Order: sequence, then structure tokens, then C-alpha cells
Amino acid sequence: MRIPISAAALAVGGSLALAGLIAPAAHAADPGQECRGLGVATLYGEFIEGDDTHTPDAEGAVAVGGNADFTGGFSVGQELTAAQVDALPGKNALVVAGKITGHNTQTMKGNGVYGSKADGAVIQAHQGTIAQGASPIDFKTEFAKLRAASTGLAAVPQTAGATVQAEGGKLTLTGTDGKYNSFTIDAAKLQGAKDVFIRVPLGSVTVVNVTGGSYDMAAAGTTGFHLWDEGKKSFLLDDKLQSASGGAVRAKLLWNLPTATKVVKNSAAAWPGSVLAPNAAFDLGSAGPVNGSVIAASLTGKGGAETHHYPFTGCLPTTGPTPSGPATVPPTGPGGSPSATPSGPTAPSGSASPSGSPSAPASGTPSPSGSASPSAGATNAPSASGSPSAQPDGGGNLAHTGSGPVLPLAIGGAVVIAAGGAIVVAARRKAAKKA
Repeated sequence: MRIPISAAALAVGGSLALAGLIAPAAHAADPGQECRGLGVATLYGEFIEGDDTHTPDAEGAVAVGGNADFTGGFSVGQELTAAQVDALPGKNALVVAGKITGHNTQTMKGNGVYGSKADGAVIQAHQGTIAQGASPIDFKTEFAKLRAASTGLAAVPQTAGATVQAEGGKLTLTGTDGKYNSFTIDAAKLQGAKDVFIRVPLGSVTVVNVTGGSYDMAAAGTTGFHLWDEGKKSFLLDDKLQSASGGAVRAKLLWNLPTATKVVKNSAAAWPGSVLAPNAAFDLGSAGPVNGSVIAASLTGKGGAETHHYPFTGCLPTTGPTPSGPATVPPTGPGGSPSATPSGPTAPSGSASPSGSPSAPASGTPSPSGSASPSAGATNAPSASGSPSAQPDGGGNLAHTGSGPVLPLAIGGAVVIAAGGAIVVAARRKAAKKA
């Protein structure tokens, strides 16, 4: 007896094969479109290619490709969840490829690894181990991919309907796309604002491409970043203790500075969102946090200039080589949990808004200068978080990790058809034997 195999069997077989193919990339939301993030850099609150000179702490993980000077005391990873620690290469919340200096470096959660340490340097772990050894991260390779991704993001035209409007010391960025909003603004214009307002649909990814050779937030005394809260129908000044829609807006906000070689954050401001400045020497200042991750060529910071643990969770367009590692990480905060299939962006379309469409950034862009003097009456000083002390643990081992890029779904299509056909053939043979 011949048992007919319907077309549905082929569809089921193809679906099973496709499910196996895209399982590592559950971020993809639209058929034929990948969801890309910033690779292993997304897992770290500070992902620095060269040297990192910083006190007093970073709430997330820290990875340094050069030397780390934590003289004065430094703590790492206090706000990491257990799942986020597990996702780190070798569970290393602290990675220093070069020499580490400092008499009181505390890794609060996770492991730590360093290339060498200065005489008298003290590195301790509270819920993990500390070891001397090779870096589990290839910083040269990762930053080559990050630079390509940064350049690619800047080449994406400004989203149709998006506007950048300056009124005196007020700068407002407004986007209407429900998935992806791309803005382009000159660094001189951005740093001339005293207050920055961003209004985009809740759940959408926002990339602000900043052009120019440098950006100095302190030039005009920028002190306030206000994000639109859809529930409250009003703008909310971002800080450690408050953020629009419970932090959901800043979690998908990325500041992209592909050609900047110097970035200065005003000490009186809390800067929401993550910053991708792969060619820049980043100065955090002496007070006020970045409420997100910092990816830069080098970093300095002191006093209350911290990086708060609010990792970027957005889905980015497929531009350039994919950095290794996961595309997104689970959002943090009270009640925060990752969604099974985060919405991915659609490629922005249409003509540019009044601010114009970006072109691929060119090298040698002149450094902009500030257009206004700092405001003397700034009062939006952000709050800082302290780091607890605890007893250290002993040393231990480290592990290496490697996660390759997601396979394009276009290639997956051929695999789906072949796999589906194989399933059908197997089913028919089984049916024939029974007959």
C-alpha cells in the first residue's frame, strides 16, 4: 500500500531544518533578515581596545586590550546577573590583556584574568577566581569588526520622517518608525545643546550617528538627556534612579561616533544609552555616569564617572562583518527579562529629514568646536552608586570562548529545501517498508 506524502510534509521538514539553523539567532524577526549586535563587546560595560585608567567602579563587566590603571580603587561587575556572568568569555567579568595596576581592584561577580600586574597590585574576586593568563578576547579582531560595523551604521540613511530640530539650547530628535530610527547629526551641533530630547516609539531601536573628529559634551555644558516615556506621555530626564519606560528606551539607544578620535562627557550629565566610538580616546570626566556601555579605543575616568550596567539590547542592520559572540544580552533592572524574539529593524527607507542623509564617513574629518559657553547653573548632577566591599576569594583558571557569526538566512534557504526533501524521502521509504 502506497501512503501519499503531502506537500505539508515538505513544509514541516523545511521548518524543522530552518528552526535548527536559526536557533542560535533567535533575534531575527523578519524573514530573510539577520539581527546583528556588537558581538562580545555587548557583554561588557567597558570594552576598550587600548588602556583604561578609571576609578571608582564599573557596574558591569570590563574588558581592556591594553593596560589597566585602577590606582585609587576599582570594583567590577556588581550589577551582573548570574546568566550574564555565564555568558562572558570564561565567565571573566574582568579581562586585562596587558598590565594591571592598583592596590584595590575588586571583581564582585565572575572571574578575572590579566596578562601581568604591577608590583604591589591587588586583584580580588568575591564570587569567582582571579588568574594570570592569556586574554580570552582577541581585541584586534573584535575592534576591526566593530569599526566596520560603526562605519556601516553611519552609512544607513536617516530614517524617513525622522527629524533633528535645534531651538536655542534645546535639541530634539524625533523618529516615528516602530522598529528602527536612524539619526545623523554633526558633533558641533550636538555639543551645542544644553538639553537633548529623544522621542521614538517604545520598542524601536535608535541609532544616533554623530559625525566629526571629536565630540565634547562639556563645550556648551550639556547636562540633560530626556527620553520620551510613552506611558507618562512626557519626557523624562534619564538618570540612575529613573528612565523612560523603565529603562526600555535607553536599552535600545546607541550613539555611534565612527570618525571621532576624542570624546569628552560632561561631568554634570548622565549619558543614557551605549556609546560606540571605536577610534576615540574617551574621557568620562570626574562625575556623572554613562547609563550604558562604552566601546572605545581608550578610556579615562575618575570620581563619580562610572559606567552603569544597562547593556545595549537592540537589533542592528546587517552592515559589515559580524563581531563574534551573541548579538544581544538580556536587559537588566527590576522585573527585566529578555523576550524570546526581539523585534529586528527593517532597513530604513525614504529620503532624509531636514538634517540630511548621512554618507559613509570619511577619514580626516575636522574636529568641531563648541558654539556656546558652559552653563554655570547646571543642576542635573546625576547620582552615583557605591561599591560594597567583601572578602576575596582565591585564584583559579580561565576558559576561552568563540562564537562565530550567524549564517545568512539566504544560505539557509538551500539547506531548508535539502533537509525538507531528505525528510520526505525518509518518510516514503518507511511507508514502503510497512506496506
